[in-house]
Amino acid sequence: MTEHAEPTATAVEGHRADPAATAVEGHRADPAATFAELYGSEPDGIWAAPGRVNLIGEYTDFNDGFVMPLALPHTAVAAVSRRDDGVLRLYSTDVPGGVVSLRTDELTPHSGHGWAAYPAGVLWTLREAGHPVTGADIALTSTVPTGAGLSSSAALEVVTALALNDLFALGLSAAELAVIGRRAENDFVGVPCGIMDQMASACCTEGHALHLDTRDLSLRQVPFDLASQGLTLLVVDTRVKHALGDGAYAERRAGCEEGARLLGIPMLRDLPYENLATALATLADAGADESVIRYVRHVVGDNRRVEQVIALLDAGDVRAAGPVLNEGHLSLRDDLRVSCPELDLVVESANAAGALGARMTGGGFGGSAVVLVEESAAGTVAKAVSEAFAAAGHAAPGIFDAVPSAGARRLR
Repeated sequence: MTEHAEPTATAVEGHRADPAATAVEGHRADPAATFAELYGSEPDGIWAAPGRVNLIGEYTDFNDGFVMPLALPHTAVAAVSRRDDGVLRLYSTDVPGGVVSLRTDELTPHSGHGWAAYPAGVLWTLREAGHPVTGADIALTSTVPTGAGLSSSAALEVVTALALNDLFALGLSAAELAVIGRRAENDFVGVPCGIMDQMASACCTEGHALHLDTRDLSLRQVPFDLASQGLTLLVVDTRVKHALGDGAYAERRAGCEEGARLLGIPMLRDLPYENLATALATLADAGADESVIRYVRHVVGDNRRVEQVIALLDAGDVRAAGPVLNEGHLSLRDDLRVSCPELDLVVESANAAGALGARMTGGGFGGSAVVLVEESAAGTVAKAVSEAFAAAGHAAPGIFDAVPSAGARRLR
Protein backbone atom coordinates (compact mmCIF):
# COMPACT_ATOMS: atom_id res chain seq x y z
CA MET A 1 0.00 0.00 0.00
CA THR A 2 1.44 3.34 -0.98
CA GLU A 3 1.86 6.06 1.59
CA HIS A 4 0.49 8.70 -0.75
CA ALA A 5 -1.69 11.09 1.21
CA GLU A 6 -2.41 11.85 4.81
CA PRO A 7 -5.77 10.61 6.08
CA THR A 8 -8.43 13.28 5.72
CA ALA A 9 -11.42 11.73 7.50
CA THR A 10 -11.76 12.88 11.08
CA ALA A 11 -14.20 12.34 13.90
CA VAL A 12 -16.41 15.40 14.41
CA GLU A 13 -17.83 15.91 17.90
CA GLY A 14 -18.10 12.17 18.41
CA HIS A 15 -20.10 11.73 15.20
CA ARG A 16 -18.50 11.49 11.77
CA ALA A 17 -17.24 13.63 8.95
CA ASP A 18 -19.37 14.19 5.87
CA PRO A 19 -17.57 12.21 3.15
CA ALA A 20 -18.31 14.66 0.34
CA ALA A 21 -17.07 17.59 2.40
CA THR A 22 -14.03 15.58 3.42
CA ALA A 23 -13.21 14.83 -0.20
CA VAL A 24 -13.55 18.46 -1.26
CA GLU A 25 -11.47 19.69 1.66
CA GLY A 26 -8.79 17.12 0.89
CA HIS A 27 -8.27 18.40 -2.66
CA ARG A 28 -6.24 21.32 -1.45
CA ALA A 29 -4.79 22.02 -4.87
CA ASP A 30 -6.57 22.41 -8.19
CA PRO A 31 -4.91 19.66 -10.25
CA ALA A 32 -5.16 21.66 -13.49
CA ALA A 33 -3.50 24.69 -11.89
CA THR A 34 -0.83 22.50 -10.31
CA PHE A 35 -0.19 20.85 -13.66
CA ALA A 36 0.13 24.18 -15.47
CA GLU A 37 2.51 25.52 -12.84
CA LEU A 38 4.69 22.42 -13.02
CA TYR A 39 4.72 21.71 -16.72
CA GLY A 40 3.96 25.06 -18.34
CA SER A 41 0.77 24.07 -20.17
CA GLU A 42 -2.78 22.97 -19.58
CA PRO A 43 -3.35 19.21 -19.13
CA ASP A 44 -5.03 17.20 -21.86
CA GLY A 45 -7.59 16.07 -19.29
CA ILE A 46 -8.38 15.28 -15.66
CA TRP A 47 -9.43 11.88 -14.35
CA ALA A 48 -10.49 10.47 -10.96
CA ALA A 49 -10.55 6.99 -9.40
CA PRO A 50 -11.89 6.17 -5.93
CA GLY A 51 -10.70 4.22 -2.97
CA ARG A 52 -12.92 1.44 -1.73
CA VAL A 53 -14.16 -0.24 1.39
CA ASN A 54 -14.99 -3.95 1.39
CA LEU A 55 -18.29 -4.90 2.98
CA ILE A 56 -17.58 -8.64 3.14
CA GLY A 57 -15.18 -11.18 1.60
CA GLU A 58 -11.61 -10.70 2.84
CA TYR A 59 -8.49 -12.53 1.59
CA THR A 60 -10.77 -14.34 -0.87
CA ASP A 61 -9.79 -12.54 -4.08
CA PHE A 62 -6.43 -14.27 -4.57
CA ASN A 63 -8.27 -17.55 -3.97
CA ASP A 64 -10.57 -16.96 -6.98
CA GLY A 65 -13.39 -16.26 -4.52
CA PHE A 66 -16.13 -13.69 -3.98
CA VAL A 67 -15.93 -10.14 -2.66
CA MET A 68 -18.34 -7.26 -2.15
CA PRO A 69 -16.67 -3.84 -2.13
CA LEU A 70 -18.11 -0.38 -2.70
CA ALA A 71 -16.38 2.74 -3.93
CA LEU A 72 -15.87 5.67 -1.56
CA PRO A 73 -16.21 9.41 -2.30
CA HIS A 74 -12.48 9.74 -1.63
CA THR A 75 -10.50 9.78 -4.88
CA ALA A 76 -7.12 10.03 -6.53
CA VAL A 77 -7.28 12.78 -9.17
CA ALA A 78 -4.81 13.01 -12.04
CA ALA A 79 -4.20 15.87 -14.47
CA VAL A 80 -2.41 14.29 -17.43
CA SER A 81 -0.98 15.14 -20.83
CA ARG A 82 0.41 12.76 -23.40
CA ARG A 83 4.11 12.80 -24.30
CA ASP A 84 5.69 11.18 -27.35
CA ASP A 85 9.37 11.38 -26.36
CA GLY A 86 9.70 8.44 -23.95
CA VAL A 87 9.61 10.59 -20.82
CA LEU A 88 7.30 10.03 -17.83
CA ARG A 89 7.06 12.88 -15.33
CA LEU A 90 5.16 12.38 -12.07
CA TYR A 91 4.24 14.74 -9.27
CA SER A 92 2.06 14.38 -6.17
CA THR A 93 0.75 17.26 -4.08
CA ASP A 94 0.63 14.87 -1.12
CA VAL A 95 4.25 13.76 -0.94
CA PRO A 96 7.27 15.96 -0.21
CA GLY A 97 9.65 16.33 -3.12
CA GLY A 98 9.55 17.55 -6.67
CA VAL A 99 8.79 16.03 -10.03
CA VAL A 100 9.97 12.44 -10.56
CA SER A 101 11.29 12.09 -14.11
CA LEU A 102 11.74 8.63 -15.65
CA ARG A 103 12.51 7.15 -19.06
CA THR A 104 9.80 4.79 -20.25
CA ASP A 105 12.32 2.44 -21.86
CA GLU A 106 14.33 2.24 -18.62
CA LEU A 107 11.51 1.30 -16.25
CA THR A 108 12.48 -1.82 -14.31
CA PRO A 109 10.37 -3.85 -11.86
CA HIS A 110 11.25 -3.68 -8.16
CA SER A 111 13.45 -0.63 -8.74
CA GLY A 112 11.98 1.56 -6.04
CA HIS A 113 10.71 5.10 -6.83
CA GLY A 114 8.47 5.17 -3.71
CA TRP A 115 4.91 6.29 -4.39
CA ALA A 116 5.80 6.93 -8.05
CA ALA A 117 6.25 3.18 -8.60
CA TYR A 118 2.47 2.75 -8.74
CA PRO A 119 1.72 5.03 -11.72
CA ALA A 120 5.07 4.16 -13.32
CA GLY A 121 4.21 0.48 -12.99
CA VAL A 122 0.98 1.06 -14.89
CA LEU A 123 2.83 2.58 -17.83
CA TRP A 124 5.39 -0.25 -17.74
CA THR A 125 2.61 -2.85 -17.69
CA LEU A 126 0.82 -1.26 -20.64
CA ARG A 127 4.06 -1.26 -22.64
CA GLU A 128 4.79 -4.86 -21.66
CA ALA A 129 1.33 -5.76 -22.98
CA GLY A 130 2.24 -4.21 -26.33
CA HIS A 131 0.37 -0.92 -26.03
CA PRO A 132 2.18 2.06 -27.64
CA VAL A 133 2.36 4.33 -24.60
CA THR A 134 5.19 6.80 -25.18
CA GLY A 135 5.17 8.90 -22.02
CA ALA A 136 3.11 11.38 -20.03
CA ASP A 137 3.16 14.33 -17.68
CA ILE A 138 1.06 13.57 -14.59
CA ALA A 139 0.10 15.65 -11.55
CA LEU A 140 -1.72 13.75 -8.80
CA THR A 141 -3.61 14.58 -5.64
CA SER A 142 -5.55 12.18 -3.41
CA THR A 143 -8.04 12.17 -0.56
CA VAL A 144 -7.93 8.40 -0.07
CA PRO A 145 -6.53 7.78 3.43
CA THR A 146 -3.31 5.78 3.30
CA GLY A 147 -2.51 2.85 5.52
CA ALA A 148 -6.24 2.58 6.20
CA GLY A 149 -7.04 -0.48 4.08
CA LEU A 150 -9.03 1.70 1.68
CA SER A 151 -6.95 1.05 -1.46
CA SER A 152 -5.06 4.28 -1.99
CA SER A 153 -2.58 2.43 -4.22
CA ALA A 154 -5.31 0.93 -6.42
CA ALA A 155 -6.81 4.38 -6.88
CA LEU A 156 -3.44 5.65 -8.15
CA GLU A 157 -3.08 2.72 -10.50
CA VAL A 158 -6.59 2.90 -11.92
CA VAL A 159 -6.64 6.67 -12.44
CA THR A 160 -3.32 6.43 -14.30
CA ALA A 161 -4.51 3.51 -16.41
CA LEU A 162 -7.75 5.28 -17.31
CA ALA A 163 -5.97 8.47 -18.33
CA LEU A 164 -3.43 6.66 -20.49
CA ASN A 165 -6.19 4.52 -22.00
CA ASP A 166 -8.02 7.65 -23.09
CA LEU A 167 -4.98 9.65 -24.23
CA PHE A 168 -3.50 6.82 -26.29
CA ALA A 169 -6.88 5.49 -27.51
CA LEU A 170 -6.11 1.98 -26.27
CA GLY A 171 -9.75 0.91 -26.15
CA LEU A 172 -9.44 -1.08 -22.91
CA SER A 173 -12.52 -1.84 -20.80
CA ALA A 174 -12.83 -0.93 -17.14
CA ALA A 175 -12.12 -4.53 -16.13
CA GLU A 176 -9.06 -4.65 -18.39
CA LEU A 177 -7.77 -1.46 -16.76
CA ALA A 178 -8.21 -3.10 -13.36
CA VAL A 179 -6.14 -6.07 -14.52
CA ILE A 180 -3.43 -3.67 -15.71
CA GLY A 181 -3.41 -2.05 -12.27
CA ARG A 182 -3.11 -5.36 -10.48
CA ARG A 183 -0.26 -6.49 -12.73
CA ALA A 184 1.52 -3.21 -12.05
CA GLU A 185 1.26 -3.80 -8.30
CA ASN A 186 2.15 -7.51 -8.53
CA ASP A 187 4.93 -7.45 -11.11
CA PHE A 188 6.37 -3.94 -10.96
CA VAL A 189 5.88 -2.84 -7.35
CA GLY A 190 6.12 -6.40 -6.00
CA VAL A 191 2.97 -6.58 -3.84
CA PRO A 192 1.09 -9.90 -4.29
CA CYS A 193 -2.40 -8.38 -4.10
CA GLY A 194 -5.55 -9.82 -5.62
CA ILE A 195 -7.86 -8.09 -8.10
CA MET A 196 -10.57 -6.74 -5.79
CA ASP A 197 -9.17 -3.28 -5.11
CA GLN A 198 -8.55 -2.38 -8.73
CA MET A 199 -11.90 -3.81 -9.88
CA ALA A 200 -13.73 -1.82 -7.23
CA SER A 201 -11.97 1.41 -8.19
CA ALA A 202 -12.56 0.85 -11.90
CA CYS A 203 -16.04 -0.71 -11.96
CA CYS A 204 -18.16 0.34 -8.97
CA THR A 205 -21.24 2.46 -9.58
CA GLU A 206 -22.93 5.06 -7.40
CA GLY A 207 -25.48 3.67 -4.96
CA HIS A 208 -24.33 0.07 -5.36
CA ALA A 209 -22.02 -2.53 -3.88
CA LEU A 210 -20.07 -4.68 -6.33
CA HIS A 211 -20.61 -8.45 -6.16
CA LEU A 212 -17.48 -9.69 -7.89
CA ASP A 213 -16.45 -13.20 -8.85
CA THR A 214 -12.67 -12.82 -8.91
CA ARG A 215 -12.21 -15.99 -11.00
CA ASP A 216 -13.84 -14.76 -14.20
CA LEU A 217 -14.36 -11.09 -13.19
CA SER A 218 -18.09 -11.38 -13.72
CA LEU A 219 -19.83 -8.79 -11.64
CA ARG A 220 -23.20 -7.60 -10.49
CA GLN A 221 -24.09 -4.13 -9.23
CA VAL A 222 -26.17 -4.70 -6.09
CA PRO A 223 -28.37 -1.77 -4.94
CA PHE A 224 -27.05 -0.58 -1.58
CA ASP A 225 -29.23 2.33 -0.47
CA LEU A 226 -28.90 2.19 3.29
CA ALA A 227 -30.39 5.64 3.85
CA SER A 228 -33.78 4.51 2.52
CA GLN A 229 -33.84 1.86 5.25
CA GLY A 230 -32.68 4.19 8.01
CA LEU A 231 -29.23 2.62 8.14
CA THR A 232 -25.64 3.85 7.92
CA LEU A 233 -22.35 2.10 7.21
CA LEU A 234 -19.54 3.78 9.11
CA VAL A 235 -15.88 3.46 8.24
CA VAL A 236 -13.59 3.73 11.25
CA ASP A 237 -9.96 4.40 10.35
CA THR A 238 -7.85 3.37 13.34
CA ARG A 239 -4.95 5.41 11.93
CA VAL A 240 -2.54 2.63 12.86
CA LYS A 241 -0.62 0.06 10.87
CA HIS A 242 1.47 -2.46 12.75
CA ALA A 243 4.81 -3.74 11.50
CA LEU A 244 3.43 -7.23 12.04
CA GLY A 245 1.60 -6.76 8.74
CA ASP A 246 4.86 -6.64 6.76
CA GLY A 247 5.08 -9.88 4.80
CA ALA A 248 2.01 -11.34 6.50
CA TYR A 249 -0.16 -10.96 3.40
CA ALA A 250 2.27 -12.98 1.29
CA GLU A 251 2.56 -15.62 4.03
CA ARG A 252 -1.20 -16.08 4.14
CA ARG A 253 -1.43 -16.26 0.38
CA ALA A 254 1.22 -18.99 0.35
CA GLY A 255 -0.63 -20.84 3.10
CA CYS A 256 -3.87 -20.76 1.12
CA GLU A 257 -2.08 -22.09 -1.95
CA GLU A 258 -0.58 -24.88 0.16
CA GLY A 259 -4.03 -25.78 1.47
CA ALA A 260 -5.43 -26.03 -2.05
CA ARG A 261 -2.45 -28.17 -3.14
CA LEU A 262 -2.90 -30.60 -0.27
CA LEU A 263 -6.62 -30.88 -1.04
CA GLY A 264 -5.95 -31.49 -4.73
CA ILE A 265 -8.01 -28.53 -5.95
CA PRO A 266 -6.97 -25.60 -8.16
CA MET A 267 -7.97 -22.91 -5.64
CA LEU A 268 -9.82 -22.73 -2.34
CA ARG A 269 -12.74 -21.29 -4.31
CA ASP A 270 -13.30 -24.86 -5.50
CA LEU A 271 -14.03 -26.19 -2.01
CA PRO A 272 -17.80 -26.07 -1.26
CA TYR A 273 -18.70 -24.89 2.22
CA GLU A 274 -20.64 -28.12 2.75
CA ASN A 275 -17.38 -30.07 2.38
CA LEU A 276 -15.33 -27.85 4.68
CA ALA A 277 -15.34 -30.06 7.78
CA THR A 278 -14.21 -33.09 5.79
CA ALA A 279 -11.51 -31.03 4.06
CA LEU A 280 -10.16 -29.72 7.36
CA ALA A 281 -9.92 -33.29 8.65
CA THR A 282 -8.10 -34.29 5.47
CA LEU A 283 -5.59 -31.48 5.98
CA ALA A 284 -5.00 -32.52 9.57
CA ASP A 285 -4.44 -36.15 8.52
CA ALA A 286 -1.98 -34.94 5.86
CA GLY A 287 0.06 -33.16 8.51
CA ALA A 288 -0.76 -29.67 7.29
CA ASP A 289 0.45 -26.82 9.46
CA GLU A 290 -2.31 -25.61 11.77
CA SER A 291 -2.08 -22.16 10.19
CA VAL A 292 -2.96 -23.64 6.80
CA ILE A 293 -6.02 -25.29 8.32
CA ARG A 294 -7.10 -21.97 9.84
CA TYR A 295 -6.61 -20.10 6.56
CA VAL A 296 -8.68 -22.63 4.64
CA ARG A 297 -11.48 -22.38 7.20
CA HIS A 298 -11.52 -18.59 6.90
CA VAL A 299 -11.49 -18.36 3.11
CA VAL A 300 -14.20 -20.96 2.54
CA GLY A 301 -16.26 -19.41 5.33
CA ASP A 302 -15.91 -15.89 3.98
CA ASN A 303 -16.97 -16.98 0.50
CA ARG A 304 -20.13 -18.31 2.13
CA ARG A 305 -20.58 -15.07 4.06
CA VAL A 306 -20.53 -13.08 0.82
CA GLU A 307 -23.30 -15.29 -0.50
CA GLN A 308 -25.26 -14.82 2.73
CA VAL A 309 -25.02 -11.03 2.56
CA ILE A 310 -26.05 -11.00 -1.10
CA ALA A 311 -29.13 -13.06 -0.26
CA LEU A 312 -30.03 -10.72 2.59
CA LEU A 313 -29.66 -7.61 0.41
CA ASP A 314 -31.77 -9.20 -2.31
CA ALA A 315 -34.43 -9.98 0.31
CA GLY A 316 -34.35 -6.41 1.62
CA ASP A 317 -33.19 -7.57 5.06
CA VAL A 318 -30.00 -5.56 5.39
CA ARG A 319 -30.16 -5.48 9.19
CA ALA A 320 -29.70 -9.24 9.30
CA ALA A 321 -26.28 -8.77 7.68
CA GLY A 322 -24.95 -7.37 10.96
CA PRO A 323 -24.33 -10.77 12.61
CA VAL A 324 -22.61 -11.94 9.40
CA LEU A 325 -20.19 -9.02 9.69
CA ASN A 326 -19.49 -9.97 13.31
CA GLU A 327 -18.86 -13.58 12.30
CA GLY A 328 -16.48 -12.39 9.58
CA HIS A 329 -14.49 -10.35 12.08
CA LEU A 330 -14.11 -13.30 14.44
CA SER A 331 -12.80 -15.40 11.55
CA LEU A 332 -10.33 -12.69 10.54
CA ARG A 333 -9.23 -12.33 14.16
CA ASP A 334 -9.01 -15.99 15.15
CA ASP A 335 -8.46 -18.00 11.95
CA LEU A 336 -6.61 -15.60 9.67
CA ARG A 337 -5.13 -13.65 12.61
CA VAL A 338 -4.86 -10.35 10.79
CA SER A 339 -6.71 -8.16 13.30
CA CYS A 340 -5.11 -6.06 16.04
CA PRO A 341 -6.20 -4.58 19.39
CA GLU A 342 -7.37 -1.33 17.80
CA LEU A 343 -9.58 -3.08 15.23
CA ASP A 344 -10.97 -5.40 17.90
CA LEU A 345 -11.73 -2.36 20.05
CA VAL A 346 -13.73 -0.76 17.22
CA VAL A 347 -15.85 -3.88 16.81
CA GLU A 348 -16.35 -4.44 20.53
CA SER A 349 -17.15 -0.83 21.44
CA ALA A 350 -19.41 -0.31 18.41
CA ASN A 351 -21.44 -3.44 19.14
CA ALA A 352 -21.65 -2.58 22.83
CA ALA A 353 -23.08 0.83 21.86
CA GLY A 354 -25.82 -0.70 19.71
CA ALA A 355 -24.33 -1.34 16.28
CA LEU A 356 -25.95 -4.07 14.20
CA GLY A 357 -22.55 -5.56 13.33
CA ALA A 358 -18.95 -4.66 12.56
CA ARG A 359 -15.74 -6.13 11.20
CA MET A 360 -12.25 -5.15 10.17
CA THR A 361 -11.86 -4.53 6.45
CA GLY A 362 -8.82 -4.66 4.20
CA GLY A 363 -5.50 -6.33 4.87
CA GLY A 364 -5.58 -5.85 8.63
CA PHE A 365 -2.89 -5.26 11.29
CA GLY A 366 -4.38 -1.77 11.51
CA GLY A 367 -6.36 0.14 8.94
CA SER A 368 -10.13 0.33 9.08
CA ALA A 369 -13.31 -1.38 10.22
CA VAL A 370 -16.87 -1.09 8.91
CA VAL A 371 -19.82 -0.69 11.25
CA LEU A 372 -23.44 -1.27 10.23
CA VAL A 373 -25.68 0.86 12.41
CA GLU A 374 -29.12 2.42 12.59
CA GLU A 375 -28.89 5.99 11.32
CA SER A 376 -30.49 7.21 14.56
CA ALA A 377 -27.71 5.54 16.56
CA ALA A 378 -24.76 6.46 14.33
CA GLY A 379 -23.69 9.43 16.46
CA THR A 380 -23.90 7.42 19.66
CA VAL A 381 -21.86 4.57 18.20
CA ALA A 382 -19.22 6.89 16.75
CA LYS A 383 -18.92 8.67 20.07
CA ALA A 384 -18.57 5.38 21.93
CA VAL A 385 -15.77 4.23 19.61
CA SER A 386 -13.93 7.55 19.98
CA GLU A 387 -14.25 7.43 23.76
CA ALA A 388 -13.02 3.82 23.85
CA PHE A 389 -9.94 4.84 21.86
CA ALA A 390 -9.27 7.76 24.19
CA ALA A 391 -9.64 5.53 27.26
CA ALA A 392 -7.17 3.04 25.77
CA GLY A 393 -4.66 5.80 25.00
CA HIS A 394 -5.02 5.52 21.23
CA ALA A 395 -5.06 8.46 18.83
CA ALA A 396 -8.55 9.56 17.80
CA PRO A 397 -9.89 7.44 14.93
CA GLY A 398 -11.24 8.87 11.71
CA ILE A 399 -14.94 8.12 11.32
CA PHE A 400 -17.07 8.78 8.26
CA ASP A 401 -20.08 7.46 6.37
CA ALA A 402 -19.38 4.99 3.57
CA VAL A 403 -21.48 6.40 0.75
CA PRO A 404 -21.44 4.06 -2.29
CA SER A 405 -19.88 6.21 -5.00
CA ALA A 406 -18.92 6.16 -8.67
CA GLY A 407 -15.93 4.31 -10.03
CA ALA A 408 -13.16 5.73 -12.20
CA ARG A 409 -14.20 8.43 -14.66
CA ARG A 410 -12.97 11.38 -16.68
CA LEU A 411 -13.77 14.69 -15.05
CA ARG A 412 -12.84 16.97 -17.95
